[in-house]
Amino acid sequence: MRKLIYGMNLTLDGYTAAVGDDIGWSGPPSPELFQWWLDYEKASGLTLYGRKLWQAMSSYWPTGDQQPDATPAEIEFARNWRDSPKVVFSSTIDKVDWNTRLVTGDAIAEITRLKAEDGGPMTIGGATLAGAALRAGLIDEYVVVAHPVLVGGGTPFFAAVDNWVNLRLLETRTFPGGVVLTRYETRG
Repeated sequence: MRKLIYGMNLTLDGYTAAVGDDIGWSGPPSPELFQWWLDYEKASGLTLYGRKLWQAMSSYWPTGDQQPDATPAEIEFARNWRDSPKVVFSSTIDKVDWNTRLVTGDAIAEITRLKAEDGGPMTIGGATLAGAALRAGLIDEYVVVAHPVLVGGGTPFFAAVDNWVNLRLLETRTFPGGVVLTRYETRG
């Protein structure tokens, strides 16, 4: 059975995007944080995306390694992103590329099926998709990468939950610029 990990950058007040889907608050990550995200992506056996995050990622990373100022880590990230298996959940997109499969039906049923397979851990990104998986009790680990900024509203990292979710701290780490990573696993 695969583990499902939900991780994203978020503001200190808990938003993955400010009002209007603005993610400008995060700025470019430090080299250390970027390397951490690269290692996180390389450890994933399958990445699950909601529509908005897919559109953001696919607007840049297919050619991210061809940018004149791309760092070696960015080149590696772009190549890994293109080659890694991905699933996009959307009822409004009609085509995906770069080793990606589109699911237009029941996301929770498909995520449940994928979790039951053998393989490496799966990562899930996109607050709406992850929120549905959270409410269904499918997320095994949370990666919270909090940036020192308050935006006052937007898309929350944690969707409203129907029941308490007890967590156990696995790791904390501080990155340049005051960014703090915390990892938790679900308990019971």
